[in-house]
Amino acid sequence: MPWAVMPVGDPTVGIPLRLWNSRTRAKMPSCPPCCGLIVVGSKQPVPLKGISVDIQVKGFVADVSATLKYKNEEEKAVEAIFVFPMDQDSAVYTFEATLEGKTIVADLQEKKQAHKTYDEAIKQGQQAFLLEEDESSADVFSCNVGNLAPGQEADVTLKYVRELPVEADGAVRFVLPAILNPRYTPKGQAVSVTATRPQVPIGEIPYTLSLSTHFHSAYGIAKIESNCDISPVEYSDEGKTSAKVSLAEGHKFDRDVELLAYYSEVHKPSVTVEAGIISSDAAKEPESVAHKLWTLVRQKFSSKSHFRLESLMTKSVAMLSFYPSFPATQEQTNCGEFLFVVDRSGSMECPMNSEPNAPQRIQSAKETLVLLLKSLPLGCYFNIFGFGSDFKSFFMESKEYTQESMDEAVKKVNEMKANFGGTEILRPLKKIYETAGRPDHPRQLFLFTDGEVGNTKEVIDEVQKNAQNHRCFTFGIGEGASTSLIKGMARAGSGTFEFISGKDRMQTKVLRALKCSLQPTVKNVSLTWSLPSGMEAVLLSKVPTAIFQGQKAIVYAQLKGKVETEAEGEVCLQYNFKDELLKNTIHFPLKVEKVERPTIHRLAAKSLISELESGKDSKSEEVKKRILETSLQSTVISSLTAFVAVNKDTKTPVEGPPVQRDIPAPGFMYGMPRLMACSMPMPRMGKGMGAPMAMCAAAPMARKSAARPQVAKMAINSAPELQAPQHQDADFEVENCYSSPPVPEETPSFLKLISLQNADGSWNLNPEFSSVLGIPLQDISSKNPHQNMGSVWATVLAVIWLHLSCLDQREEWELLEGKAVSWLKAKAGSSLDQFVSAGNELLKTSVEPKVFGL
Repeated sequence: MPWAVMPVGDPTVGIPLRLWNSRTRAKMPSCPPCCGLIVVGSKQPVPLKGISVDIQVKGFVADVSATLKYKNEEEKAVEAIFVFPMDQDSAVYTFEATLEGKTIVADLQEKKQAHKTYDEAIKQGQQAFLLEEDESSADVFSCNVGNLAPGQEADVTLKYVRELPVEADGAVRFVLPAILNPRYTPKGQAVSVTATRPQVPIGEIPYTLSLSTHFHSAYGIAKIESNCDISPVEYSDEGKTSAKVSLAEGHKFDRDVELLAYYSEVHKPSVTVEAGIISSDAAKEPESVAHKLWTLVRQKFSSKSHFRLESLMTKSVAMLSFYPSFPATQEQTNCGEFLFVVDRSGSMECPMNSEPNAPQRIQSAKETLVLLLKSLPLGCYFNIFGFGSDFKSFFMESKEYTQESMDEAVKKVNEMKANFGGTEILRPLKKIYETAGRPDHPRQLFLFTDGEVGNTKEVIDEVQKNAQNHRCFTFGIGEGASTSLIKGMARAGSGTFEFISGKDRMQTKVLRALKCSLQPTVKNVSLTWSLPSGMEAVLLSKVPTAIFQGQKAIVYAQLKGKVETEAEGEVCLQYNFKDELLKNTIHFPLKVEKVERPTIHRLAAKSLISELESGKDSKSEEVKKRILETSLQSTVISSLTAFVAVNKDTKTPVEGPPVQRDIPAPGFMYGMPRLMACSMPMPRMGKGMGAPMAMCAAAPMARKSAARPQVAKMAINSAPELQAPQHQDADFEVENCYSSPPVPEETPSFLKLISLQNADGSWNLNPEFSSVLGIPLQDISSKNPHQNMGSVWATVLAVIWLHLSCLDQREEWELLEGKAVSWLKAKAGSSLDQFVSAGNELLKTSVEPKVFGL
């Protein structure tokens, strides 16, 4: 959304900035490496005064209207440029500006034409507005407000729709992103637009955010939560099917705004059918946007293309939401090659969120890696890669998972640091894909990153090329992770993705993905329809190739043919799971009413555009043509189009070029007694790529040790650290963020216990183990039913203790427990029930025997 936050700890690039004009490709002057584009005490006027957001959530779809309020308080006309993040699945369908009571609705044009329209208007002294998606990534947008006259005010509004994900606890999650981290730019590539945004310290943001959200669910809304201060929930009816919440007044937009709505029924499969738009109605209004659009499409494409395009919006469209399920199985496979690829760039030293004492990203990743290593099945193969400006792996090739290899890996994980420089994901991926996989061990790739890269499309393309040889599971760490990168890689690699921000526990979400990776691959996925005679369904999005337990699958389809009154349809998603054919069938009514906003049509168009843009032939002329025509016809923005509006009624044309003003964003300053700022005027870089107002010199930043994040470290033995790569292009130098080493807290007992588990799932009876339980070793030993089976006794106690003390973290240790129980069944035999009874007595609890399969 139209807002940007860039942590000081992750500035621009690790090489001298070579800035390019996006139109002429002319090289711009270089400037030295910096630790963020910081505006310190700047007195430059900021044209953006406030942001107002209205959100309508119906079920699992959000329709958002965001208005940016501008005012020029300078003596000269200005051009205001605002770069902001947006979830890559957002379908932006409207852009308009209001000046002096007059509303100007923008046209969606081919991007080059939109640039030309905008530039010519500015040159002629007219007021103009431009909105476009960044070329490097679909989750970065820029908004230009050109030739805003002295004293003049303008409201710029953009509208978009998007699907909402469902979290593991059943929460429907909406996020209004604030954080836009500078994307690391690999050598030889144009600098990302995100690297040139000015910043101000958090708390000094010169504009405010107001937000109001209406939730609607036919099944009732149990509660609504947020990471920000919100008003009490207001229900509009007794059935609690509609609710409203607002942000507290005066909210400073210094973090992502997250809203979690808990519906009464959330995992129910459904079909939503939306009536098409009657094009003849639009044609009756010669000056309407729709009429202009049809005219443009007719001029641009053949009659055949026009027919295909028009039918996309004029026919009914169905949104299918499936929740596939599988038979419960206790089988623990020992197949698989698990490759964990971990971001060790400098930005991973940043905290997980903006809360005081938040854990560092790298520390959370390390704790998660230990849990993953403990949860792997015996007999599989694994390796861990760390990447930054370069990359290193723990082993020359994947090793079989044994006690020895696990111990070695855990020691190396404990010594990992965020000291590998920049964020270069592509090189380790290519190395992995060049290496042959292991027969009968399907490759499962897990990628952990804060998602700050400038070559997103290249990375996704590389995953797509190798999609047949692996599954890819991705994790965006911290606020600001690129949704284009994280979602794009997972979708290209038929895996799942997770975003870990705010107070989310990385361990919970990653272990959930590991369970998906251990699930056998679903095969022969297909969709079958049962519709009345004369009707047919045409898919607008692909049938999902990867299906996982509890994961929602959405498909869009166009319904053609005449719909009879009270007619019904049926759709069935079927697939082979192991040796069983499973079916998910949904019945739904076909008769639908007209809608004011074609929300489902726009989501379907966005889905189609995204699939075309990420496909193998995305650069072919035919595919470009389909992207362009789909975008223009649906008025959903794409990589090839942009919204442009011109106020042709400007009373007094502006003389001379306007003064460029980049809208600053808040940055995580962490205190700055030694931070120095230097003015560095830079030439204009093209629309949406303005230069910073000021840049910070590469001076160390002081930070009080008391404000240092307090994080728990695993209680494991140390080992020599892998040597950091010699090539040290930096996201940023760690020393520039912190002046003192971290001060770890006491390791939680849960992590201590996990660190003591063996690769086969057992625990040893020793002083370290008794210390975790808080019971003297002598007392534990004296209660052992069989003195010659110490490990069995310890393992039973460990499982009981987890149920007693850590039940709310069960998702994190469920796989560990499975390994332990399997080991116990093989070792304890008929004596297992005696151990369970004795364990419950010692720990003064009553864990049921069925936990142990009894």
